Amino acid sequence: MPIFGIVLLGWAAALAGVLSERVSDGLSEYVFALAVPALILDTLTRPGLSGEITPSYWISYFGGAAVAWAIGSLIARRRGGIDRRGAVLHGFASSQSNTVFVGVPMILQAYGEAGAFPLFMLLAVHLPLMMGAATFLIEADGDKSFLARLRGLAWVLVRNPIIVALVLGLTLRQFAIVPSGPAKQLIDAVAGTASVCALIALGAGLRRYRLVHDLPGALSIATLKLGIHPLVVWVLAFHVFTMPPAYAGVAVLFAAMPVGINAYLLANRYDTEKGPIAAAILASTLLAILSTAGWLWVLGRV
Repeated sequence: MPIFGIVLLGWAAALAGVLSERVSDGLSEYVFALAVPALILDTLTRPGLSGEITPSYWISYFGGAAVAWAIGSLIARRRGGIDRRGAVLHGFASSQSNTVFVGVPMILQAYGEAGAFPLFMLLAVHLPLMMGAATFLIEADGDKSFLARLRGLAWVLVRNPIIVALVLGLTLRQFAIVPSGPAKQLIDAVAGTASVCALIALGAGLRRYRLVHDLPGALSIATLKLGIHPLVVWVLAFHVFTMPPAYAGVAVLFAAMPVGINAYLLANRYDTEKGPIAAAILASTLLAILSTAGWLWVLGRV
């Protein structure tokens, strides 16, 4: 409730006109460019943070993502008026989690230090892999060559502040370099604002989305994202493979997050399915108030 209470506070403030769209956009940019990168640096360079990621961890999470993506694309293709690119976006939205604005605050609150290492390792792989797969599938029949698309994707990733922070944090960790003094104080100060600012920004941003844009499509995506994706991950992580309970729980909660904003950014970039994707973000965020509580109960974290 504290997590989604802050989201609803941001939404109510935007509806009341206390927060304008400019403030919401600026706060989102601050979270993405500074606050979350600082949180990543602070966590990855923290003494005592350690762990080992086995292949079963990746298979559990991305196996669930693949199932949700395939079902989402198949449902979209069977509906009228949705082309191949739109079907890719439906599948992507059904499997792409809102990690920065909801996932990081909630998972750290649920699992603390035990969940920090698997969380940020998954975050490091999740964004480039999912965005890369969606971009290549959308542009598979485009005019650009494979190398041109690859160069474009690499340029996008190296300019992403979160990717930069992950690479820098892992590099510092590899060489046992721990920030101290004024540098540590600065990182801690900015990192401490990440959770609240991210949740307020998410809530304020929900004001611009509308559920009237293809409600059946939005609910289909939300059901896959909040139900099928974490369910498959839960089966794989807890009943097929063996891994530490915190790792398995992090993978399930990561999958249980609502639809991420990157799905809308891709829909806007390719000018297709913007209404259903935007509505799915709103629907899944609101429904996640109940669904994540259920998954936390299943995982024994409440």
